[in-house]
Amino acid sequence: MLILQLAVILIASKVAGDISVRLGQPSVLGKLLVGIVLGPSVLGFVTHTEIISELSQIGVILLMFIAGLETDVHEFKRTGKASTSVGVMGIVVPLALGYGAGLAMGLSSIESVFLGLLLSATSVSISVQTLKELGKLSSKEGSTIMGAAVIDDVLVILALAFLMSFTGGDINLGMVILKKIAFFAIIILVSWKVVPWALSKFAALKVTQSVMSAGLIICFLFAYFAEYTGVAAIIGAYIAGVAIGLTNFRDEITHKVETIGYSLFVPIFFTSVGITAQFDGIGENLWLIVSLSILAIASKLFGGAVGAKLTGFPWRNSIAIGSAMVSRGEVALIIAAIGLENQLLTQDMFAVLIVVVLVTTVVTPPMMKFFFSEKGSRHDSLALKKNA
Repeated sequence: MLILQLAVILIASKVAGDISVRLGQPSVLGKLLVGIVLGPSVLGFVTHTEIISELSQIGVILLMFIAGLETDVHEFKRTGKASTSVGVMGIVVPLALGYGAGLAMGLSSIESVFLGLLLSATSVSISVQTLKELGKLSSKEGSTIMGAAVIDDVLVILALAFLMSFTGGDINLGMVILKKIAFFAIIILVSWKVVPWALSKFAALKVTQSVMSAGLIICFLFAYFAEYTGVAAIIGAYIAGVAIGLTNFRDEITHKVETIGYSLFVPIFFTSVGITAQFDGIGENLWLIVSLSILAIASKLFGGAVGAKLTGFPWRNSIAIGSAMVSRGEVALIIAAIGLENQLLTQDMFAVLIVVVLVTTVVTPPMMKFFFSEKGSRHDSLALKKNA
């Protein structure tokens, strides 16, 4: 049955992606929507089994690894200030509005802060594919978005650990901070000294695809180490890609990992996002879902846009950057699960937030398509040249 499900997922995702492109939208939108159709909410042909979940995890890790390989490091360095501003404002605005919404809903102060933190999370795995399709991944905007995603992830996790220390959760804030510092210190050192050495040693082996295997080993080890230290696995995979991208093996590994990723694992990831959708009983909380979805989209869009504008981007470029930060994805799902486990969310609220996260994920590609349109890009490119 699994083999048949994989075949159906691949066929459906490719056809749906093609239809989406023909309709003027990024292919990822079609892949997300067809997942909803295939999943339990509509046809029920594909279920989110443990195996599908693991294959999906590999897919998102490879997707972020590819994004790292294609990152222009020189542009990345130049956008450090902008990334910080976007990352910070992309947390401050949703956190404040989420906290206010929580109080208005009758939640306690701690529960309201938790809701704000959940709405502050960002997962750019969906945005990465859209940026690639629009040819913007290596642009100034793309580099800003990727840098902001790293900052956003670290700050939200640290804030969550700080909050949990007040709720009786078994979390040592000092240890959490120490792990984050250790992660970045070790990962930077390994990227600088070990990665080039390891690739050169593997390249000398008399076996097939040794360099490609070395690239995947580094990717998976970085992802595991990131997850072990409390940083999202996708951040570790992205940094692994950036590290390998600075070596002479970049082009070879990029070409081959794209073949592996986009032929199997990445389509499974995109489709599985839709498959996980559960719409049972949402009618009772429809207005709450609509209200929180609008809040989630607007707060991240506005926060990211203000952060970008403060560092000199024209308004349209700023809004485009903000739109790429809207998707909450798997990061918010993890936070929601923590909230449910520690009784900061009721079961009904948890179900509502799962749908809200799905909504933010589905609306992100068409929003990015609109704001990154060529018409707007030409106008803003002239503005950027005048400001340069």
